[in-house]
Amino acid sequence: MIEEILRHNREFVEKQQYLQYETSKYPDKRIAIVTCMDTRLTHLLPAALGIRNGDVKMIKNAGGTITNPFDSTVRSLLVAIYELGVNEIMVIGHTGCGVQGMDSAEMLRLMRERGIDEEHISLMRHCGIDLDSWLHGFDDTHAAIAETVDLVRNHPLVPRDITVRGFIIDSLTGLLSPL
Repeated sequence: MIEEILRHNREFVEKQQYLQYETSKYPDKRIAIVTCMDTRLTHLLPAALGIRNGDVKMIKNAGGTITNPFDSTVRSLLVAIYELGVNEIMVIGHTGCGVQGMDSAEMLRLMRERGIDEEHISLMRHCGIDLDSWLHGFDDTHAAIAETVDLVRNHPLVPRDITVRGFIIDSLTGLLSPL
């Protein structure tokens, strides 16, 4: 499959199809969006919000939440604020999220099944990584998004003049509902 993608990429460049996507690194709407990596949102979310290439900084991860105040999502938001002029942040969860109800014990079972050695799992725990907490999903999407909004709003490195709001998008219709 990767070879097929690489073939497409070469054709894309040869035909200069990239020209229609030219923009600067600065988001035109000065908004950063934290959302889930769910494939249903790839085209639906931008279409439902009326955003185009270059309009926003889109940061995606599993669940569209922040679980640690110093993780890569927060780092990306800080870069967006201080280096790229972002002054508003939207945290957008979605209906039917796969992280809702995700079970760390099941994830660890799947890791073992795929050949991850028990020694490596034990090493992670010995190094202070709470795998049960780190691999656990959330029980309530609204609560998880609200918690992330609160974390960003009250983060010691996020300026108080940054607007931070939370939403849930319907994974089928694209309807955006504020928290």
